[in-house]
Amino acid sequence: MNNTPQKQKPENSVQDVDWSDFRDHIATASPDGRRKWVYPRRVGGRFFRRRTVVSWLLLVILFAGPFITLGGNPLLLINIVERKFVVLGQIFWPQDMILFALVCLVGFTCIVVFTAAFGRVWCGWACPQTVMMEMVFRKIEYWIEGDAARQRALNLAPWRLGKITKKSLKHMVFYALSFLIGNVLLSYIIGWQALYEIITAPPSLHWAGLAFMMGFSILFYAIFARFREQACTFICPYGRFQSVLLDENSIVVAYDHPRGEKRGPHKHAQNFVERREVGTGDCVDCNLCVAVCPTGIDIRNGTQMECIHCTACMDACDAVMTKVGRPPGLVRYASLNGIERGERLRLTPRLIGYCGVLAVLVSILAVMIFTRADVEVAVLRAPGSLFQKMEDGRFSNLYTVRVVNKTTRELPVELRLEFPAGTLRVMGGQLVVPPQKILENTLLVEIDVAAMKSGTTPLVIGVYSNGKKVSAMKTSFIGPRD
Repeated sequence: MNNTPQKQKPENSVQDVDWSDFRDHIATASPDGRRKWVYPRRVGGRFFRRRTVVSWLLLVILFAGPFITLGGNPLLLINIVERKFVVLGQIFWPQDMILFALVCLVGFTCIVVFTAAFGRVWCGWACPQTVMMEMVFRKIEYWIEGDAARQRALNLAPWRLGKITKKSLKHMVFYALSFLIGNVLLSYIIGWQALYEIITAPPSLHWAGLAFMMGFSILFYAIFARFREQACTFICPYGRFQSVLLDENSIVVAYDHPRGEKRGPHKHAQNFVERREVGTGDCVDCNLCVAVCPTGIDIRNGTQMECIHCTACMDACDAVMTKVGRPPGLVRYASLNGIERGERLRLTPRLIGYCGVLAVLVSILAVMIFTRADVEVAVLRAPGSLFQKMEDGRFSNLYTVRVVNKTTRELPVELRLEFPAGTLRVMGGQLVVPPQKILENTLLVEIDVAAMKSGTTPLVIGVYSNGKKVSAMKTSFIGPRD
């Protein structure tokens, strides 16, 4: 007796839909595990034109970003070497780790909210991998090698002068672009000034920077020339992550199977009323939605992990529907409930909950950023030091102070002993912290015997900058026991 469980059709599916084993394997891999190279056809249409505009805007921001400053600081800088991070002109240091954790939580929650509501709209419209691959490298490939059919024929052709010339030209342009992208990324890490020094100075003075520059270039060349859609299907976890976030109300790129099934070729002598009478739907089974897909899937099989919502299938299907005299939208942005029941997008309790969590996190982050002090001070007792009895009968402790200036300007810092009564002296005079630097010094605190407690006395040291109190530091004063 065969006890193997049989595949079940989705509950709301149409009987004529072919629910095959497409979910059991990746579209770009053959049964024996070999890669199936994807040759997506050139696509055009209203969504492609809109994506092109968005892509060029994002590319301008990407390449101009290192040179844009806000308040004298870069728009974005992720300097891991110096542990310095700049976001929208605001400088963050390792001391601001709680802010970094909150930013990560806000970003993660944004992903949850947008995915629950609109699926992988980020992947199709704004992901750097998609923008670069589809709007830059793929267009160059079309320009040099031609459309999908010509690319396939060229790869099968013997290595003659024409093929060698085209392949060499394509890969030279690909590597040049990868080198440019790698340098732009490096400028987001070390700053464009440091990158300029690496480029203009002799290589022997900047071996580490040169190694990173070449490493980034080779990495991007490998991604866009060879790895391609596998970065989305194998490496990026977003496709797998979306399965726990999408529900029947999420807007995705969807095939209207009640309208499209049963599929059948279009006959010029047959109108669509006659097609419906014989049980045939609007889908003419032209397979253009598959031919233009950059990940090689068939959107008619339903929502799939590999779908990046690039809208190529929507443009291709709309063009076919227009030619055969049917309304566009057979493949469109829609939810499962929108396809099956004609429902519009609505706020579900889950989505409201996600938005509430996001609002709380953003509010906390905004309060912490706007109340963040420009100066951070740490006061610790000097290692190995004991209390000293002064000639006037008072007792003293020695401390080390560490002052972090988070701004781009020089800051004077004054420390005052606020509790208990006594005196505080900074060795070497007034503290003046250079911009974006850390200053260390020593303090001597003297307290009257009457103000001391037996053993340990709590201290409160006020931190002032430009006459304004920034914070208060608490530490302890060690004295003799009764």
